[in-house]
Amino acid sequence: MNRVKILIVDDEESLRIMLRAVLKDEGYGVAEASDGTEALRAVEREAFDLILMDLRMTSMDGIEALMEIRKINPNVPVLIMTAYASVKTAVSALKAGAFDYLTKPLDIEELKILIDKALEHYHLRTENLVLKERLGDRFDFSRIIGRSAPMKALLETLAMVAPTDATVLIMGESGTGKEVVANAIHHNSPRAPQPFIKVSCAALPETLLESELFGHEKGAFTGAVARREGRFQMAHGGTIFLDEVGEMSQATQTKLLRVLQEREFEPLGGARTIQVDIRVIAATNRDLEAQVKKGRFREDLYYRLNVVPLTVPPLRERREDIPLLADHFLSLFREKNRKTIKALSGKALDLLVRYDWPGNVRELENCIERAVILARDEVVLPADLPSQVFMQPQEPGGTALSLAYGTTLDEMEKALIVKTLGETGGNRTRTAEILGINRRTLQNKLKQYALDETVNPYADSQTAESLPTENLPTN
Repeated sequence: MNRVKILIVDDEESLRIMLRAVLKDEGYGVAEASDGTEALRAVEREAFDLILMDLRMTSMDGIEALMEIRKINPNVPVLIMTAYASVKTAVSALKAGAFDYLTKPLDIEELKILIDKALEHYHLRTENLVLKERLGDRFDFSRIIGRSAPMKALLETLAMVAPTDATVLIMGESGTGKEVVANAIHHNSPRAPQPFIKVSCAALPETLLESELFGHEKGAFTGAVARREGRFQMAHGGTIFLDEVGEMSQATQTKLLRVLQEREFEPLGGARTIQVDIRVIAATNRDLEAQVKKGRFREDLYYRLNVVPLTVPPLRERREDIPLLADHFLSLFREKNRKTIKALSGKALDLLVRYDWPGNVRELENCIERAVILARDEVVLPADLPSQVFMQPQEPGGTALSLAYGTTLDEMEKALIVKTLGETGGNRTRTAEILGINRRTLQNKLKQYALDETVNPYADSQTAESLPTENLPTN
């Protein structure tokens, strides 16, 4: 296995020596450059897993060098180091494509954490591309994004199942992408040129669902003014996708069982038998086995559907796929909304990875679309994310911060700092770690909002009163 290679770019030799020692102790391979021009030559010669670069250098500055490096290797993560910490500086680096930034003098523990996050993000992207290339010559699973162990297993199974005619039952929570998987099966099967008909079994009442599936003759029921072809007949030669099949009534289940067994049915109100050549793919967010035990789903139908079971994992069980999905949706909605947003900031990405996503991929998609529309700059920052993501508890058992409508960003940041100080018992080092900043930045924020002199960290963030400085622990 090749060792991870990091390029250090800084015109200060003593800093390069220190960083080289730290990184080698961590097991990384290290190369050095004294300015941006030398860094470009190094990147042209060999591939690096990560670049650690100073912002201010005598020859070519870090922002200019970063933009040139992105032209050579757009995927390599770059961490910018700066002694001129400000929001403007940070946003400039992020706009240019930096993964994140650090302030000098460097906090070594913060450096190690950021390197781990950046490398993880880089390797996820790389492995996903490799997996797509390996399957791409035979199958097009481009809409299924992920390289986590559960998704790799799912893709491998799809590659075996898609070319067959087997009935497939796709299981998973709402929003996990069951329909995307069904699409992939059909479009990578011999039936791909034929119809792919979708039916949502939960969207229609029983009588309408039967008519939708099997069709009806004129006069079969009130309102049936003409003969209508059913979805099974429409799918002849192709595939029918029965979404949320667990919502079917017992009567409709009985008719579906006959179609699966005999590949024939009669329309509502009709005597003629229609034969069809179809492949059936079903999906459900219910536990059908439990429904069978409760008598709510036919056991024989369950076994007919469950020939090849596939489970799409919830997003919280494949967090390593979140950066890949977020990048995909960012590109999609950037183009759709004609925005110039270039990337998600490292801290915004970290919040996305920590969130549990009860609505799964669909919720993440909506989150990124909202962020793209509302972002004020060319980089999505934490404050651009929905409140449930931005203000999520930082520790198990923590409490989310409640803020009134009309709260400004400064007021929100101040309230969050005070709340986190209170939950850590005034421990500033731990507070900084939870907030994703270093201790020095926290100290600056405390001074900026006059918290060192006015706010008791143990008070509620909405009702804090002025108290003497000595009531604040100095940690």
